[in-house]
Amino acid sequence: MPNASAAVTACQVTYTVQNDWGAGFTANVHIANLGDPVNGWTLSFAFGGSQQITNGWSATWTQSAHSVSAASLSWNSALGTGGTTDIGFNASYSGGNAAPASFALNGVACTGPNQPPAVSLTSPAAGTHYSAPASIPLAASASDLDGSVARVEFYNGTTLLGTATTAPYTFTWSNVPAGSYSLTARAFDNAGASATSTAAAVTVDPPTGPGIVASVSSLSVPEGGTATFGVHLSAQPTGSVTVTVGRTTGDTDLTVNAGASLSFTTANWSTNQTVTLADAEDPDQVNGTATFTASATGYTSAVVTANEADNDLSPYTQRFLQLYTKTHDPANGYFSPQGIPYHSVETLIVEAPDYGHETTSEAFSYWLWLGGDLRPGGRRLGAVQQRLGDDGAVHDPVPRRSADQLVLQPRQAGHLRARERPAEPVPLAAGHERPGRPGPAGRRAAEHLRHARHLRHGVAA
Repeated sequence: MPNASAAVTACQVTYTVQNDWGAGFTANVHIANLGDPVNGWTLSFAFGGSQQITNGWSATWTQSAHSVSAASLSWNSALGTGGTTDIGFNASYSGGNAAPASFALNGVACTGPNQPPAVSLTSPAAGTHYSAPASIPLAASASDLDGSVARVEFYNGTTLLGTATTAPYTFTWSNVPAGSYSLTARAFDNAGASATSTAAAVTVDPPTGPGIVASVSSLSVPEGGTATFGVHLSAQPTGSVTVTVGRTTGDTDLTVNAGASLSFTTANWSTNQTVTLADAEDPDQVNGTATFTASATGYTSAVVTANEADNDLSPYTQRFLQLYTKTHDPANGYFSPQGIPYHSVETLIVEAPDYGHETTSEAFSYWLWLGGDLRPGGRRLGAVQQRLGDDGAVHDPVPRRSADQLVLQPRQAGHLRARERPAEPVPLAAGHERPGRPGPAGRRAAEHLRHARHLRHGVAA
């Protein structure tokens, strides 16, 4: 007996009357499995008139009144995804001979390919403004014509914020710092199909009141170890203020080990108090990331991003990740508020030390090489490992310093300098190698663009 309990998620049936002689007819039934593979199936349908099957083939046929079932045989019981089979029968009738209205395979209605759900983001409205630290209520409506909605996920860009599994589909995004955000809702049905809503752009405006200040905006936490940062208030309070620190999004291996609740007074408000983050051991080789928020009633929150330094990676790769975090931390003074590295852009534009070749500082070369995708889980991690020798030396085309010795140091007025000589100069295109002063501004701009392209291919590729 075929296993009629095997489930499919989607199927399609084509019913064709091949011959009709007035008192009887021959029909072919084409079955297509559009869902998961099945081994053993039963097709069921009902006649709307007096049709009575007299004999059939390629299945075990049974009929009770109007209801008909056809069970698979041993040779056609297996239907893989996309698999098809044809069965047929002869039947007698009087009066009309309408085709059955619907078919089901193992109890699942055969309505054709699974259709994705419909979803729309109902809150917030596009263009809404909030004040930091913001709590943004997200809500979505979702439906599925040929199944059911399994869950709705809410995103900021490509970052998952939260999930709702039952209607009404809602989620509150809390402690959102100042910035611009693109929010969407993505719905999944019971068959795994999904659809994404139209994005809603919202803005969180900077606060105007007192705030909480963190000593860093990001830091690396070694797997199985801890790392610390400081927290203080931006202005003297009128009384005691309690600041709470907790993970708001990201890898659950990263936690607050100490300093989850900090008390500030009119005397110690400007003194950093220490928050210790810990990272639990795990078997994977992925560098997780989590966001921690320090908040207090009436104060602007401070947000710190913690990057896991997975101890399953090579020590050289871990060192590169540490330097990446250090270079990109605004607190270290390597970047302007607009995200531009100090001094390096000046060097890129104006320095031509050997009359026809332009170069830039080792700091800028290093930043370019890392800056594309080298972050926890980034695609350039493999490139880092490929350019590190067994001795830990960083080989061409990156700066010729070992990974543990390449240290960027702030110079006066927030400028950068590298500890050793600059990277190898990159020649400009032919025709621009003649000694002398630069030509008109337009030609200089073109040269600079060409140099940036060469630098990108030669140093950052």
